[in-house]
Amino acid sequence: MRGVPRALPTGVRWEADGPLHRVVGHFCGFVIGPRDLGPVGPDLDRLITRQRDHFAARGEAVEWKIRGHDGPADLGDRLRAAGFVPGPTQTVLIGRAADLATEPRVPEGVALRRVAAEPDIRRIAKMEAAVWDMDWRPLHAFLTGQIAAAPDDMAVFVAEADGEVVSAAWLLLTPGGTFAGLRGGTTVPPWRGRGIYRALIAARARMALARGAEHLHVDASRDSAPTLQRLGFRPATTATPYMWTPATRR
Repeated sequence: MRGVPRALPTGVRWEADGPLHRVVGHFCGFVIGPRDLGPVGPDLDRLITRQRDHFAARGEAVEWKIRGHDGPADLGDRLRAAGFVPGPTQTVLIGRAADLATEPRVPEGVALRRVAAEPDIRRIAKMEAAVWDMDWRPLHAFLTGQIAAAPDDMAVFVAEADGEVVSAAWLLLTPGGTFAGLRGGTTVPPWRGRGIYRALIAARARMALARGAEHLHVDASRDSAPTLQRLGFRPATTATPYMWTPATRR
């Protein structure tokens, strides 16, 4: 679940630095570490500083996500001391794909389909941007890049009503792996509470099961975690993203 994807979009690469992997070339950088990082004290500080300075030289922001059971225990404190800012802590939830792979049911007038074409991805990115008040281009670049690099490893679903995107979500698959990741799941406010979110989970669970995945995992926000737990997901740990941003982009 922490590994680097087998195929990366054009212009994106991963680099090893001791126990860490850096993913470079996305809209921001990513640092991926093992459960037990290894270095402690000053050695850990130097490892953290090296990641920060690497992306500072590129003029890029970088995200380093740590889980609640990761070691050493003071990793978060040392990231903060190096200028990384923690985001909201999420709950890592795990569900059985077989239990969640029900027949997707959407409200009357809503159509659910899998998409991969660029115009559809653009519409999804702009819907997400409108809901969350963000730039649509990074998400568009991420989704189109991943689909182009490994079309069988990502499945994007959209829910539409009257030709408009009302919700979207995607599934990340690891060939030969038993876990598949749920991402997205944003619904525009007028269509919330009508079962679309649940239908998107069911559609992705069915695809994950067909591809041999036994479990689904999701880093859930405080808003989505209760809904997912009612559907049968169970908490495993927490995840907290730590972000460092160059001064010119703050």
